[in-house]
Amino acid sequence: MWKNSDKALVYLAGAIENAPNGGAGWREEMSVFLTESLHQAVFNPVLEENHVLTPHEFRNFRKWKKSDPEKFRQVVHKIIKTDLDMLINRVDYIICLWDEYVLNGGGTHGELTVAHLHNIPVYMVSEIPTEKMSSWILGCTTQVFSDFEALKAFLMNKYDSSGM
Repeated sequence: MWKNSDKALVYLAGAIENAPNGGAGWREEMSVFLTESLHQAVFNPVLEENHVLTPHEFRNFRKWKKSDPEKFRQVVHKIIKTDLDMLINRVDYIICLWDEYVLNGGGTHGELTVAHLHNIPVYMVSEIPTEKMSSWILGCTTQVFSDFEALKAFLMNKYDSSGM
């Protein structure tokens, strides 16, 4: 049933660049739930930047956005390539937090579009009323939840404890 193993791989999409704490808080909570309750694997892009970039790139690339745009683009290309490769080739489904911070970014928009193109389910959590959300983005989702508790209940019902 899963793309590359007996364990589902879940991609955690949402704002990083413009989010408080780089979007780490909700991702940490969902990672614990997914690994401990559902026995699934998690791709957390907040943590993966450490593995994709050299220590020098990781420490400096956001500064380069202004001081060295070409170097910045080269580093961001590495991040984009890694994230999209995961989405297309390994991820079984996406959990996305669609909040006020994601509206000022672009990565999550692109990730959801790629997911739609490749028939990857997207379970979105958002407090933004659907009538105020982009039709394109809503069209890329499989289901939208008003909070993480509703999503967790859905996932517990959909996936048994073996991760299947």
